[in-house]
Amino acid sequence: MKVNYFQQVPYRSLPEDFERNHESVVTTPYHQLVTPGGIRSAFRDALDEMMFAARRGFDGIAITEHGQSSYDMMPNPDLFEAVVAYMTEAEGIETAIYPLGRSLGKTREPLRVAEEQAMLDCMSGGRLVCGFPVGLAYDANSNNGIAPMETRERFDENLELILRSWSEPGSFAFNGKYTKLTNVNIWPRPIQHQPPVWITAIGNPNTMKFILERDYGFNYFGWFGPKVTGKRIFDRFQQIAEELGKAPNPYQIGFMQMVAVAETDEEAERLYARHAEYFFRKSLGGIGMNRLALPGGIDIRGLEFIFRDPKDFGIYEKMRTITYAELVECGALICGSPATVRERIKEFALDFRIGNLHAMLQFGSMPTELAQYNIDLFAREVKPYLSTIWDGQGYEHHWWPERLGGKPKPVQSSRDMEGKV
Repeated sequence: MKVNYFQQVPYRSLPEDFERNHESVVTTPYHQLVTPGGIRSAFRDALDEMMFAARRGFDGIAITEHGQSSYDMMPNPDLFEAVVAYMTEAEGIETAIYPLGRSLGKTREPLRVAEEQAMLDCMSGGRLVCGFPVGLAYDANSNNGIAPMETRERFDENLELILRSWSEPGSFAFNGKYTKLTNVNIWPRPIQHQPPVWITAIGNPNTMKFILERDYGFNYFGWFGPKVTGKRIFDRFQQIAEELGKAPNPYQIGFMQMVAVAETDEEAERLYARHAEYFFRKSLGGIGMNRLALPGGIDIRGLEFIFRDPKDFGIYEKMRTITYAELVECGALICGSPATVRERIKEFALDFRIGNLHAMLQFGSMPTELAQYNIDLFAREVKPYLSTIWDGQGYEHHWWPERLGGKPKPVQSSRDMEGKV
């Protein structure tokens, strides 16, 4: 199993009564609630935590993208990954550079994304892993002015342009619906012929089919815990793979999980409970369902999936008042001693055949000293037991850089890229 360190950059000092007095983290008044020191330390600490994790031997450093919110102040993960790419290369640290969430459904400059990520691959010496979600409704549509019905079309077109710009041997014209370019000939190109591509999705069957047909990786974020969502999401993925005649491979699946480790279960609750409640009540739970899903942004298969099994959204509505005990019970947070954490992660990884874990070890209001304690203890007492889960079973990791031990498949021709998410 590949075990990556997963980072967001939340504002960690929102007032105690925030969720009672403010409608959402998307409309939070800035100058009334922040201090320059609080903002500066959030970014400095996040970079320190990412490099701390790299030095502790995590397989990759993953970061996502969100705009205009106190929930995650990261409008461009490529900026942070550029710092990590340079520092890890300079220090000889063999860890993947993984901008896990570069949203393509909202961008009006897809060629800029292609250029930035090509630079990252060059700066890191061929260690880039690309994560391309469609984009959340509040971010892509409400905040960036993309019509919901255009989001997936833009994603498809932007992904095609980016991959062609990396692999096409010569310059070419691009005449898309949303982007029209007389000449595409980016400098630099990635060192890898094509960096591994992962799509973050919520379980839409059409998206899963798209991922499997093109041999991309599938990332799923476990905000609601593997007990609630895991079986139906990953069973569906395996079923679609079988229908397409694709051999199952756990390395094609990535899962994001919040994790907190201490010497004992009791000590873990004492150290982390309030920070976990802060994250769900003031961050993730402060987005609002009216901003996560907008009419026209989900296709008919996705709507059928939601209406048939709406458990995720029922849990989401409770987040503003959720307790530590409820988070642990549903598995949204795996928290406890190293032995407790090892067993709980190993159990769902084997049950759902997960080959890549994105461990979120800093969350909510957690100060950097506690985050580094969590990172260090996880790296020493948990990660070694997880890394060998799929060893010796004949699986090859086709979705990982060759420099880091991956076995990439031949790149599909851009001219064969048809189909919708």
